[in-house]
Amino acid sequence: MHIEIVLSRNGYKQVLQLISETLKSLSVWKVRFQDGAEAVLFKCGNEWMQRNEDNLEHWLLKAIGEKIDQIDPKLSFR
Repeated sequence: MHIEIVLSRNGYKQVLQLISETLKSLSVWKVRFQDGAEAVLFKCGNEWMQRNEDNLEHWLLKAIGEKIDQIDPKLSFR
């Protein structure tokens, strides 16, 4: 599933592409930023997590996770 979301912070808007995938047995979301950078997010309980190498700021990780949950809470637990 491919979804585009818009995040805004301090007047700056950013369009992100979300791609739902399965990695091994874990449901993950690949996030593609406008500059081509990618991050992989997954949910553990109620907490959104990221791969160690992605280094997203906490506010951004939380904001993206909240947007995914708003789209459909069941999507994060496929």
